[in-house]
Amino acid sequence: MTIAVIQFGGSNCDRDAVQALGSLGFDAELVWHEDGLPADVDGVVLPGGFSYGDYLRAGAMAARSPIMAEVREAASEGTPVLGICNGAQIGCESSLTPGAFTTNESARFQCEHVYLRVENADTPWTSQYEEGDVVELPIAHGEGRYEISDDRLDELEAEDRILFRYCDEDGTVSPEANPNGSKHSVAGVTGDAEHVAVMMPHPERATLSDLGRTDGRGVLTGFAD
Repeated sequence: MTIAVIQFGGSNCDRDAVQALGSLGFDAELVWHEDGLPADVDGVVLPGGFSYGDYLRAGAMAARSPIMAEVREAASEGTPVLGICNGAQIGCESSLTPGAFTTNESARFQCEHVYLRVENADTPWTSQYEEGDVVELPIAHGEGRYEISDDRLDELEAEDRILFRYCDEDGTVSPEANPNGSKHSVAGVTGDAEHVAVMMPHPERATLSDLGRTDGRGVLTGFAD
């Protein structure tokens, strides 16, 4: 499989994603946003970073790059798309997924490891886990707080579109375990179809054994599923 990792001005986790995907046997290539989406890609990653310096709001300018219209079209035709951190912000701003990511409740940039509880194990991105499993992944964001209207969140809940929630090490969802104030501790959601997803924590930074933790491998192998 060939997976395109889209580079915008300010992306800084693009090479991390390529290396992590390569370690899992995928053919991952960097694609500069102005060059357009290659015709033969089997998947797309919107990587983390600070596209356009987070001007206006995180992800807003990158979402208006012409390549995102191509990504939306590819997604509508069944191409798997995963947005990570800044890529999650871009995904929401592009209407690939519902909701929005805004300033952390602490109003500070936060870089730490967090625990996530798997809420739905019947998606490509979570099929390597069991529902209720707890994984540990790093975060690094200043605008990671997930916001959505209560009615829309109820719909996502009813449709099993919540991928992960922030939790304690034992799987308990609590305000103390929520690092950014995300509504209902949501850390990742799917789009209208399960092959499109966004998440704020970084699975690509927990994929190589050299880094001491490989809990993120299961997310990235979703491209094969």
